[in-house]
Amino acid sequence: MLQYIRNLMNGHRERDERGASAVEYGLLVGGIAAVIVVLVFALGSQIKDKFSDTCDAVKTGGGAAASCTTTTPGGS
Repeated sequence: MLQYIRNLMNGHRERDERGASAVEYGLLVGGIAAVIVVLVFALGSQIKDKFSDTCDAVKTGGGAAASCTTTTPGGS
């Protein structure tokens, strides 16, 4: 009988640990997402400026330069 109670208690502990692991993974994913959002807002303008500089350099390079203006699909 004592062994049966021990088995029940061990099974209960395992379920609690699995639930805690899911919460920990959720917090980890949330933290990573928050870091990505902060980096995008912090570095977004700098990255945009670098792309604009590169686009301007391609435009002035002559030849078969790609258009750097934004167009909508359908030719408007």
